Amino acid sequence: MTTTAATVTRSIPGPPGLPLIGSGLDLGRRPLRTLRAARRDYGDVVRFHVGPIGLGTDLYAVFSPEGAHQVLGSEAANFRKDNAFYDELRTSVGNGLLTSQDGDYQRQRRLIQPLFTRRRVDGYADAIALETQALTERWHTVPGGVVDAADEMSRFALRAVSRILFGADVEEAVAVVHSSFPVLGAYVMDRGFAPIRLPRRFPAPANRRGTEAQRALYAVCDRIIAERAVRGQADDEADDLLALLRRARGEDGERLDPAELRDQVLVFLLAGHETTATSLAFALHLLAGHPEQRRLAQEEADAVLTGRAPTAADLEALPYITRVLKEAMRLYPAASLIGRRSVAETVIDGHVLPGGSQVLVVPWVTHRHPDHWDEPDSFDPDRFLPEREKDRHRYAWFPFGGGPRACIGQHFSMLEAVLALGVLLRDFDVEVVDQRVALAQGITLRAASPMRIRVTAR
Repeated sequence: MTTTAATVTRSIPGPPGLPLIGSGLDLGRRPLRTLRAARRDYGDVVRFHVGPIGLGTDLYAVFSPEGAHQVLGSEAANFRKDNAFYDELRTSVGNGLLTSQDGDYQRQRRLIQPLFTRRRVDGYADAIALETQALTERWHTVPGGVVDAADEMSRFALRAVSRILFGADVEEAVAVVHSSFPVLGAYVMDRGFAPIRLPRRFPAPANRRGTEAQRALYAVCDRIIAERAVRGQADDEADDLLALLRRARGEDGERLDPAELRDQVLVFLLAGHETTATSLAFALHLLAGHPEQRRLAQEEADAVLTGRAPTAADLEALPYITRVLKEAMRLYPAASLIGRRSVAETVIDGHVLPGGSQVLVVPWVTHRHPDHWDEPDSFDPDRFLPEREKDRHRYAWFPFGGGPRACIGQHFSMLEAVLALGVLLRDFDVEVVDQRVALAQGITLRAASPMRIRVTAR
């Protein structure tokens, strides 16, 4: 961002907080509400103090698209994944593509990028269609037709990404991940934003729960990877993602070792199911409460998906359903908070942030910024018509992050979500049961109360 000397200030406004804990309680219990109110009351760069004065830390929240662009894009080298949250995530799920940095990240990205080309990802459409069919068959048998959209989409997305990762080994992985990831996610969040962290080896209940969840996840991944290692030629011919990761080679023959392989699998399981599940669940819930938008989406699904399994080619033929999902991701971005630590002093929106600052970019707030979105709390998929998108700031909407660390799986996420939503709308009417849904901020945004909808066969 370009600023003149006259507009630059070292004084950054923010809430006073409480005497002993600063804003820690508000950020811990009500992060989304607290951050949105801070933008309203103090502007696009806000300073929070967490912990006792003199002993705590300052956290700088950045809300403007221009500021988000600096942190994630144009000045990304100055903002690293060195904060407490990423330290905890790295310790819990390993040094995979989501958490690694510098040479480790560059090496991993170089090896893994060929597995996420558009052509390769389009090949996963059959697995998505298979899991979508299984879901529709089950919905036809649900007594009363009432389902919890959040739980249903979490299981669906987890089954889909597990099938793509593991192929026939999907059942055991799904059971372990579904029970263990929420526990580990809550543990990472609690420790990542705690003013004081006890050592993990301290025999506290939370430490025991987090350690047990981590061991369960590591064990199932290690077992599957070890079994693949002894399959020989049979695994060399498999085309699931784990087999492709095992065979991945760099130009000089470099490859992922077993620990790196497990770390990548864990990251793909986490990022590959929680983000898509959030987008699908909120899209269904929004459509269930908006009959006109639901009708338009169903008409498109009926015209394109005429009683057959979806294919990758259908993605381009479902523009309205794509807009529905983009709008759901605007209102409920799975990655609603993105943390970094600045290396050097920098100026964002006219405010000087010291080197070593903890910086928080907040899609939840930027996606509802009144300077960039009319009626920001309303559901309007046509915001994403091409003629309306072209003049919008690139970082007014960034559910997949941005810059050199943008999500490698964003095409996969959109392919899975659009195809699945199209089939569900073709086969079912949806009506809202729970009008209001409480939210919780874990590693990703999630529903903290039931998100029930009624599904009726069409």
